[in-house]
Amino acid sequence: MKFFKSSLLFVIVFVLFSCEEKQQKVKSKVSIEISDYSANLSSGTIKRIDSFPSKYVRPRTVDIWLPNNYNTNKKYAVLYMHDGQMLFDAETTWNKQEWDVDRIIGGLIDSSKIRDCIVIAMWNHSDIRHTEYYPQKPFDLLPQKFKDSIFETATKQFGTEFKGIQSDAYLKFIVEEVKPFVDTNFSTLTTLENTFIAGSSMGGLISMYALCEYPTIFGGAACLSTHWIGFMPQENSPVPASFFSYLEQNLPSPKTHKIYFDYGTSTLDEFYLPYQQGVDDVLILKGFDDTTSKNLRFEGHDHSENSWNKRFQIPVEFLLTN
Repeated sequence: MKFFKSSLLFVIVFVLFSCEEKQQKVKSKVSIEISDYSANLSSGTIKRIDSFPSKYVRPRTVDIWLPNNYNTNKKYAVLYMHDGQMLFDAETTWNKQEWDVDRIIGGLIDSSKIRDCIVIAMWNHSDIRHTEYYPQKPFDLLPQKFKDSIFETATKQFGTEFKGIQSDAYLKFIVEEVKPFVDTNFSTLTTLENTFIAGSSMGGLISMYALCEYPTIFGGAACLSTHWIGFMPQENSPVPASFFSYLEQNLPSPKTHKIYFDYGTSTLDEFYLPYQQGVDDVLILKGFDDTTSKNLRFEGHDHSENSWNKRFQIPVEFLLTN
């Protein structure tokens, strides 16, 4: 009897402790607040999360752009985009330029040229942008001596302490935290056929990487002015070859995926010109054709939002045509 009472007391204490611990866990959950954001838009509306929490990366602003016809009785494809603070309102950007995403995508939806979609705009942190957007696995392919030199010189090049690559963590943030939240709180189509990702420069690299690393999540990627040189221009760099080698091994099937590349010919884009045949070679090797891939040249376009917004309609139609 004494043993029974002791055992019963242990069970009661254990249950009470477990319940208390569970309550503490519930209380410790971070509440994610969605607020209306007033922006200088030509189409649609923006819902904002000021500081999206994450166990993988530093919290950041995430904007959700909804088209004029957004209605919870319908379902919408989703386009995830990097450098979110540069997409909608030139009055608030550092260089007074923007992608003009609301006008371009809103106009295409209103004219029924693409399927209905929403845009998830994930802001960057400028001091860690390069480390979050540089693909980890291609970096791992680089010679150790070259990697060591990068860590030594990147602080001078990018104005930040380049301690290591964080792109795998950044993609987990998108796939495991942002996407489930979006799919729970907005009326979305959740399949890969309706989930896309896009960006420019380093954002082009991380969009390419996302498609390869998560082929069951993303059905297509738009990579504008893809930064094939990885860092600042330098002779005999092994970086472009590392990207092409990675793509040869990891680019998903053209039967189920689309990928878009492009480049200008001025300013920083000029340094991408020697590598465009390599892009074409990889696409052909992997079985892509004009219906499943693009690698387009835009004469005179430079490395800026003003150039990207002039041609952004092309990849949007390519990925989202009805």
